[in-house]
Amino acid sequence: MTRTVLATFILFVVSTSYYSAGANDVPEQLRVPADETLLLQATGKGVQIYECVATADQAARFEWKLKAPEAELFDTQGRKIGKHYAGPTWELSDASAVVGTLKARSESPDAHAIPWLLLEAKSTSGSGVLSAAKSIQRLNTTGGKAPDEGCDKSNAQQQIRVPYSAEYYFYGMKR
Repeated sequence: MTRTVLATFILFVVSTSYYSAGANDVPEQLRVPADETLLLQATGKGVQIYECVATADQAARFEWKLKAPEAELFDTQGRKIGKHYAGPTWELSDASAVVGTLKARSESPDAHAIPWLLLEAKSTSGSGVLSAAKSIQRLNTTGGKAPDEGCDKSNAQQQIRVPYSAEYYFYGMKR
């Protein structure tokens, strides 16, 4: 019986765990420059907000288009340290912020999750941690993808909020 309980527990742990990228598991195109070092790791938990809009090339065809993220940021101990919103912008409670611009993307190993990204800092503000940010990685995503259906002319401009989480890594220049 003890072996059965142990085997069941191991199966439960394995089946409920999710893919978590280590340094060597990050796709090459998402790796930060060698002259940068990790400043902060944070978990984002919130929603990706999508709006039903006509496609650019076919006005009669509609799709869900990302409007903005809306998430809280937590440190590795689970304490709330900031927020993530349109821009894309990350803002910490130390009054520092960084706005990113997309540099590279890779599909998540989880087909139901939003892509992994590498962004570079377009601008920074404040004097806290994020004021030194040069690169941002979004890895280990869960959820957040827009549905494949449910967007047509009858619900144009409608918004949906899709729950997601991600690990964010902020990098700055080595000293």
